Amino acid sequence: MKKLYFLLLLAFASTAFAGDIVGTIKAKGARNAGNAVVYLDKIEGKTFSAPKKHATMDQKNLSFVPHVLPLLAGTTVDFVNSDDVLHNVFSPDKCADKFNLGTWPKGQSRSYTFKNAGCRPVILCNVHPEMEAYVVVLSNPYFAVSKKDGTFAIKNVPAGKYTLKIWHEKLKGKPVQITVSAAGKVTQDFVIHR
Repeated sequence: MKKLYFLLLLAFASTAFAGDIVGTIKAKGARNAGNAVVYLDKIEGKTFSAPKKHATMDQKNLSFVPHVLPLLAGTTVDFVNSDDVLHNVFSPDKCADKFNLGTWPKGQSRSYTFKNAGCRPVILCNVHPEMEAYVVVLSNPYFAVSKKDGTFAIKNVPAGKYTLKIWHEKLKGKPVQITVSAAGKVTQDFVIHR
């Protein structure tokens, strides 16, 4: 019984001092408000280890899926080819070492580790120039990608004061100061435009 009580107390303690950030993005100058990344700018005095589990970006129906992939610095991404054609993955951006993983067939994957927080490299395929995606490399794990309707949710954010920022491949939005309480939700909406 003591062990069960301790486990329940531990579970409660890990969630008791965290809140959620939710909101809606209104996009002026885009088809919809999807694929915007909302994230905490910095968390002073804390460092975060990259997950051991790799993230995945697929190449499917001549598109990168997902189109926008936010991740913690140090995360390795597996680029999978699910199409019946050859694909290539590369980025011309210096912050991603201008990597080129080569070309490979269906069913295979190649990997790359994104090390530099603040890097927003475009991901391209030199076999299919119409293919394009983005990786957004962040310094902490508190981020979300908006849905087409503009809604987003960042779960279990430690209580505190933060700068909340937004990134979109074509539109811009202003950072805001927010305070996350020990429990409950903070609602913060954004308007992004050219």
